[in-house]
Amino acid sequence: MTNQTNAPPAVDYAPLELQGELIAMQELTIKELLTIGQNQVPESQKELHLQLLEKNQNHQFSESDRLLLRSLRVSADYLMLKKAYSYALLKWKGYSISDFDKLGKQ
Repeated sequence: MTNQTNAPPAVDYAPLELQGELIAMQELTIKELLTIGQNQVPESQKELHLQLLEKNQNHQFSESDRLLLRSLRVSADYLMLKKAYSYALLKWKGYSISDFDKLGKQ
């Protein structure tokens, strides 16, 4: 592990409403970044997402269902962006991909 002196990964292409949170992640500890990287979509949200997709296939999809599905998708997308950024920050801080397994066991 080496200390990096270059700039952290850019957040310019992230959604504006997420950029502040990503920038704040630059100050997190290795353990906190790893925790973010290991986050998962809650099981209840996965189940709801599948139920909504099934309703759509059965042509029982309402406008409120459409809005809820969109919200679930955006939430999952944001989680994936935060996970990816946490790993980019870990790499920036000098950790290689092989180090991630070791971090998870600490």
